[in-house]
Amino acid sequence: MARPEKEAIVAEVKDRFTRAKAVILSDYRGLNVAEITELRKRLREAGMEYKVVKNTLATLAARQAAIEGLEKYLVGPIAMAFSYEDPVAPAKVLANFAREFRKLELKAGILEGKVIGEAEVKALAELPSREQLLAMVLGALQAPLRGLATVLA
Repeated sequence: MARPEKEAIVAEVKDRFTRAKAVILSDYRGLNVAEITELRKRLREAGMEYKVVKNTLATLAARQAAIEGLEKYLVGPIAMAFSYEDPVAPAKVLANFAREFRKLELKAGILEGKVIGEAEVKALAELPSREQLLAMVLGALQAPLRGLATVLA
């Protein structure tokens, strides 16, 4: 690849790193074309992008975006899921896909500009959705009032 093309890719990946609320790195070895297509479809339906980027170019982009500690996870074939809205969504989609196909391996992630390891990505995938959390808070707020109304009745 010519140098201007590489610089353009680095600038594009840097822009994605800075705009994304969450980026999840995964090792896609062992997945066939149909499975990767299905994964891309699921991610696209959830409003995310799934890109394969050369490790050296991703390292340069991470340095330019002031993301430290990502280099140690950029070993072997790595694909990145970028989410610009929901920081939990890519972890959930990839974790569900990994449970289903067993070949996809979650490596690490970037959450709001900070690098997180595999354990943190899996913990992120187990979190309830924003809507579920709001429903739980609302239920906790209503419980005392409901109890008072029941006692008074």
